[in-house]
Amino acid sequence: MFVMELTYTAPIEAVEDELDAHIAWLDGYYASGVFLASGRKVPREGGVILAAGVSRAEVERIAEGDPFVLAGVCEYRITEFIATKTSADLAAVRENLAV
Repeated sequence: MFVMELTYTAPIEAVEDELDAHIAWLDGYYASGVFLASGRKVPREGGVILAAGVSRAEVERIAEGDPFVLAGVCEYRITEFIATKTSADLAAVRENLAV
C-alpha cells in the first residue's frame, strides 16, 4: 500500500485552477480500484491519497500524470508500507509480512 503525499508548490489560486482536472483524475483511479481514500491536509498545504494494488513504479507513474503535477503546482512524496492490519472495510487490501 502507498501513502501519496502531495505538497503544493504554487499559490492556492493556481491549485484551484487545476482542481476540476485533478478531481477527474482521482475519480478515474477510484473507479479502477487503485485509490482507497484521499483528501486535503489541514492546514491546506497539499493532500494525501491512499493507493493499493499496484507496484511502486506504477504508483510513481500515476503521480506523474496528476494534473497538479503536469501544471507544476505540487510535488509528491510516496511512502510504501505493508498494511498488515486494516478495518473490516479494507480487508481486501490487507497484506501479509514475507517470512
